[in-house]
Amino acid sequence: MTNQKIEFLLSELFEEWAGVPPTLILPLAPSASPRIYYRLSNGDKIAVGAFNADRKENAAFLSFSKHFKNKKLPVPEIYVERLDENVYLQEDLGATTLYSYLLQKGDLFPNYLIQIYKKVVERLAHLQIEGGTEIDYSFCYPRERFDKQSMLWDFNTFKYYFLKLAKIPFDEQALEEDMHRFADYLLQTDCENFMFRDFQTRNIMIKNGNPYFIDYQGGRKGALQYDLASLLYQSKANIPQDIRDELLNHYLDAAEKLTTIDREQFKQYFYGYVLMRNIQTFGTYGFRGLYERKEYFIKSIPFAIRNVKWVLENAKPPIEIPELEKALTSVVNTKAFEPFDKIKGSSSLLTVGVRSFSYKKGIPADDSGHGEGFVFDCRFIHNPGRYEPYKKLTGRDESVINFLQHHSNIGDFLNETYRIVDKAVENYIERSFTNLNVNFGCTGGQHRSVYSADSMAKHLEEKYGVKVVLEHVEQERKNWKN
Repeated sequence: MTNQKIEFLLSELFEEWAGVPPTLILPLAPSASPRIYYRLSNGDKIAVGAFNADRKENAAFLSFSKHFKNKKLPVPEIYVERLDENVYLQEDLGATTLYSYLLQKGDLFPNYLIQIYKKVVERLAHLQIEGGTEIDYSFCYPRERFDKQSMLWDFNTFKYYFLKLAKIPFDEQALEEDMHRFADYLLQTDCENFMFRDFQTRNIMIKNGNPYFIDYQGGRKGALQYDLASLLYQSKANIPQDIRDELLNHYLDAAEKLTTIDREQFKQYFYGYVLMRNIQTFGTYGFRGLYERKEYFIKSIPFAIRNVKWVLENAKPPIEIPELEKALTSVVNTKAFEPFDKIKGSSSLLTVGVRSFSYKKGIPADDSGHGEGFVFDCRFIHNPGRYEPYKKLTGRDESVINFLQHHSNIGDFLNETYRIVDKAVENYIERSFTNLNVNFGCTGGQHRSVYSADSMAKHLEEKYGVKVVLEHVEQERKNWKN
């Protein structure tokens, strides 16, 4: 379905719900899923509109949402839906996720963040235990339970998209037998509550200091431990182990008020589910990073490795799974995913100039005397400047960023530019070169090139620690402060 058709359907839904047509409809930042979200508003009437071509997934989300809302659990209200056309409107919970708090925390894990996490794990216990009663599990998709078959699917993704692509050796038959044995062990605990399945910080909204949950359409019946493992051992959250222990005990305090819990048994299986969740994570990172070559997922692999290393050294499951342990130990010991030495980059002679420019004014001259370096043409990318709401904005405005991420292939384009430029940066650092230029041009030097240059500058600083000089040529001609 075209974006124009989606916007038309959502506008109709908004008018049906609000009694007036929306005066503003803007795309929201895309998620890892194919779902498309918009914020629609007219005065004090605001809603989030969603389109998802997967009808079964929509049916699960809508059914679960209504059930949880009836139980006064922290989820968005569903305003109106057209299931046959794969669109619906839901309550707008704002733009602040728990993940955005993690991005701001720096190297420490501050007390205010611990308090937010405590609220999250309390509400998680209520969602799983109270929300899991009287729920219609027939809407679960693709399966009603996180059962052995579900685990084997995750194991196979890990095996073929991570171990194979990372060139980690293993005995196929022995690993298969261990995977079956491990799944059988995990299923010995209580698996009769609601399992969110993807309980991580991007799916937790913070509104007025309180957490709300979204994107639980993959939920099913399963073990309480899985979601808590997903949250506390989320790769890039990097929660200190003592705080994980504190949050685990806080969760158990909350859960014990709702159901009978054997704390020691819970913890024993909990670390097995931590390992299971990280195996699933490796599979995802392998597919998205090693196969699709998306930089973000590749950079996340070392954090997942650190989690697995801790479990193997401190809380190994009490069963014999030698081939699986051998494969995971090989992953832990590999040097292939170690990040670049940023001290080496920051102390090098190299300065990378990153610029955006307008092709109407021409490629800007290089004053370093070393030539132009890379010039990337962004003009083939869908241009937000064609649309009235974006004409006076730039590639740094949120709505333009969301447009580019959602309605263009700029993500794939930038991934390719990273791969090309990274090789040059690493080579120039080794050879003590002093200058490299990376230029992004578009028609007006306002939207696509600005966003691309900002993204490249951030990527190089974060990955290499190298000195980056960022310049937006056309915008700075207009006295725009970079």
